[in-house]
Amino acid sequence: MPKILVVDDDPNIRELVSLFLRREGYEVIEATNGEDALTRLEAVKPDLAVIDVMMPKMDGWALCSALRESFDMPLLMLTAKGETAHKVKGFELGADDYVVKPFDPPELIVRIKALLKRYRIASSQVVELGGLSMNRSDFQLAANGEKILLPPKEFELLFKLASYPGKTFTREHLIEQLWGMNYEGDERTVDVHIKRLRERFPEEDFGFHIVTIRGLGYRLEERA
Repeated sequence: MPKILVVDDDPNIRELVSLFLRREGYEVIEATNGEDALTRLEAVKPDLAVIDVMMPKMDGWALCSALRESFDMPLLMLTAKGETAHKVKGFELGADDYVVKPFDPPELIVRIKALLKRYRIASSQVVELGGLSMNRSDFQLAANGEKILLPPKEFELLFKLASYPGKTFTREHLIEQLWGMNYEGDERTVDVHIKRLRERFPEEDFGFHIVTIRGLGYRLEERA
C-alpha cells in the first residue's frame, strides 16, 4: 500500500486530501509544516509527498529542497499561487507536478496516480515508449526490433524524458543532470539536442512528441 505524505498547515485541506487518498486505498501521513514533515520522515518513508507552499516554520520551497537532497520520491506542490514564476521555482527545486488551489480532489488523485506510475517506470533500466525500447545499462535502443545508434547525450536526454512522461523539466535541470554542474557551455545546447530528437523520431511514426513548455522547458507526451 503506497504511503502518501500530506504537508499543509490548513487542517481542512489535510482532512480533504487525506479523505480522498484513503478512499483510494493509500496510507496517509499528515504533517502541519516542513519541520513536522521531516520529523515524521525519521520513522516512515513515504512513496510520494503532497506539499503546500505557504506554511510557517519551514515552507514548501525549503521542504522540497530538503527532500530532494535525501529522498527519491515524487513531489507534488499544492498552492494558491499559479504564476509561472512560482512554477519555475518549484520545478527548479525538484517538484514533479504543481496543483493550484482551489483544486478538484479527483483531479489531484489522478495526478498522484500518474506520478507514482512515472516513478515506477523511472526506477527501471528499461523504458518502452511507443515503438521504442531503451536499455540504459548498455545504451541499446531499438525501434520496432531494429537497433538504432544514438549519440550518448541524445540517448540520455531521450531516456530522461521518456522515464517521466508528462513531467516538465527545465533546461537548467537537464543541463545539471546530463552535462554536469560544472558545464560552462550554452544552455541552448539542450534545444539543439531536442531538435535532433524530434527529427529522428517524428510523432506520426513513434507515437510520442517532445513539447516545449514556454518559459519552463520540455516534457515528453505520449499520443493517446
